[in-house]
Amino acid sequence: MTGTQVDNADNTDNADGTDDADDARDVDNANSADDADPAEPADRGPSVAAPRWRAWLLEGLSEQSARHPGPHATPDSDHQGHTWWRVMCLTGVDYFSTLGYQPGIAALAAGLLSPLATLVLIALTLLGALPVYRRVAKESPHGEGSIAMLERLLPWWAGKIFVLVLLGFAATDFLITITLSAADASAHVVENPFAPHWTHGANMWITLLLVAALGAVFLKGFKEAMGIAVALVATYLTLNVVVLVTAAWQVLSHPHKVGDWTDAMTTEHSSPLAMIGVALLVFPKLALGMSGFETGVAVMPQVKGDSTDTYAKPAGRIRETRRLLTTAAVIMSCFLLLSSLATTILIPQGEFESGGSANGRALAYLAHQYLGEGFGTVYDISTIAILWFAGASALAGLLNLVPRYLPRYGMAPEWTRAVRPLVLVFMAAAVLITLWFDANVDDQSGAYATGVLVLMLSASFASAVAVHQRGHRAAAIGFGAITAVFGYTLVTNVIERPDGIKIALIFILAILLTSFASRVRRAFELRAAEVTFDEAAARFVDEAAASGPLLLIANEPHEHSTREYRAKEYSQREQTHIPDGRPVLFLEIFVTDSSDFTADVAVHGDEKHGVRRLRVEGATVPNTIAAVMMRLRDRTGQVPHAYFNWTEGNPLSHLVRFLVFGDGEVAPVTREVLRRAEPDPERRPRVHVG
Repeated sequence: MTGTQVDNADNTDNADGTDDADDARDVDNANSADDADPAEPADRGPSVAAPRWRAWLLEGLSEQSARHPGPHATPDSDHQGHTWWRVMCLTGVDYFSTLGYQPGIAALAAGLLSPLATLVLIALTLLGALPVYRRVAKESPHGEGSIAMLERLLPWWAGKIFVLVLLGFAATDFLITITLSAADASAHVVENPFAPHWTHGANMWITLLLVAALGAVFLKGFKEAMGIAVALVATYLTLNVVVLVTAAWQVLSHPHKVGDWTDAMTTEHSSPLAMIGVALLVFPKLALGMSGFETGVAVMPQVKGDSTDTYAKPAGRIRETRRLLTTAAVIMSCFLLLSSLATTILIPQGEFESGGSANGRALAYLAHQYLGEGFGTVYDISTIAILWFAGASALAGLLNLVPRYLPRYGMAPEWTRAVRPLVLVFMAAAVLITLWFDANVDDQSGAYATGVLVLMLSASFASAVAVHQRGHRAAAIGFGAITAVFGYTLVTNVIERPDGIKIALIFILAILLTSFASRVRRAFELRAAEVTFDEAAARFVDEAAASGPLLLIANEPHEHSTREYRAKEYSQREQTHIPDGRPVLFLEIFVTDSSDFTADVAVHGDEKHGVRRLRVEGATVPNTIAAVMMRLRDRTGQVPHAYFNWTEGNPLSHLVRFLVFGDGEVAPVTREVLRRAEPDPERRPRVHVG
């Protein structure tokens, strides 16, 4: 095919007038994204209702997700944030709400040794998780979390795939937070003596109703939740203090209960060393009591720092976030130990089993038992509210986490830039998980712990690498030891409760498949956020445009001799019929990281070997060429022409090279990118191939 034939074909595509229009609607044009109305429906049919529904569904694009209302939102530029203790309540709806089910799970896992196993958990929290996330707060003070720290360690596609895997585990953590919290809330509803008789045994539909209500909140639009979180956490912790003080009084009033507990332990276990050994073995089952740390660093943008803070050095925000994490960990550790002692000593072990009155609601059992049904009902309502709101915090975190990475990688369909479609997807997943686990708290705890532990393992490893790179040997050894402990805890949890890793693998597989399918689908976009020219490049373009439309020769971006440049120009003029006497510019693209998707493009001009060159760095060759040509058209007001040679080889292998390495057969891909970016053939830059 001659260059003239390709150019003619470029002007005769889509004779029916439909394909270009359809493809144009599919394009996410980076150069016009800021001007587009994100709520504008893509299709314009005769129906009026359809565009309204589409506009409502696509309202609130996730490319602005860091600013959308919600507990993980980034404050506006004029917003100074909130005091650390208010933000602690925000993350506390996730962290502190585990008191609703953690004591029961601990008793079920460790039996009479529950307090001892809880002590091991507290030690790991204060000496392991807390130092790790204090480091994460310093390394990623804008809410990116440990995933961003690890993203910087691996180059090219390895880093992208690693992040996708971690996102799968994060999705497991957050989604199981939603389903497990809703399931435990339903258990509190069913077990309340004032609950209607028709609710008995209705855990499944109550859980689904709570999940649906959570989704409805986000579909309507999630407003700032700081005040609600403060009220819920303050009320819930106050009621727990009342329950624990009452439990302590019961223990002090009946000291024989402590004796019965210790006698039963010594009967079951031969020595204190054996007890410690068993506690060390079973504490991984209690690991979900450490949930909330990842949420704590995710809400960092909400923390008020010092007036001298800058984006590059938010020292005040880091200090206040560390105070938040430390205070939350200390408060939670005290509650965990006291609740474990109270529930183990005062509640018969059989009540913790599936179907027992204390299953998934140990502290509520004590509230009803010793403070009456009225107070117990108030406690149940408070527990249900904070458990439900823990799901809201988790969903908000998920809605911020996924759009933070996938669109930037080009690994998300266009509709995932809107919050509401993502809410529908996550709610559908939550419904499936609830049905799979039959709304059972105990069955979901393994999956929950797996997600929590993987994120903590990644955070501890990232912290170890960060301090090692700064030359802090002692800190690197300490974080390395914490990493080993979390690794052991994770492996033990996966072996004993493989459901968690199965769920995580399903999420990972779904994310990988949809991400790479989206990457392939979006591969033919311009993928350049902005195209700029340096002084030399601008001068070359303006001088060449004075003679007519620009003529660009696409050239391999390595050093050439004067003879080779002249030979290339002569062959292109002969094969593709470049007008004689017209000046040409050589356009050379350097592929930097082909795994990147969108980047700013800077065009540098130089004059060497007797020719003028425009040299550009980009993620791919054809998309970068197309973006530069579109910008040249807008700059000069004339349609530029680019001249290529065919590349020898198998078309399929060239397609794979384009998708993976960013080059391949450049000419037809460049033409396709231009076709999608500019539906009007008369304004579309020309592609000639010889």
